[in-house]
Amino acid sequence: MKYYQRLRDMREDHEMTQKEIAILLRTTQPQYVRYETGERELPMHHFRTLAKYYNVSLDYLAGLTNTPKTLDGSPYTVKKSK
Repeated sequence: MKYYQRLRDMREDHEMTQKEIAILLRTTQPQYVRYETGERELPMHHFRTLAKYYNVSLDYLAGLTNTPKTLDGSPYTVKKSK
């Protein structure tokens, strides 16, 4: 899976809007849309912010593995943010 597809999946799993994630990343909604569509590369500092926010490993968020783990290595389960 491409990482930008995972960005959308994680955002939707947490019932967040693109605007809410853009605010979290301190960027604009149009810029975040570019990350989520693969038009622009997501900077590493944004990957780190999202991994912490979603409590998911960087390798999963980046699409390097399809086995989700939390930051401490335990199995990941979706917890609604709202």
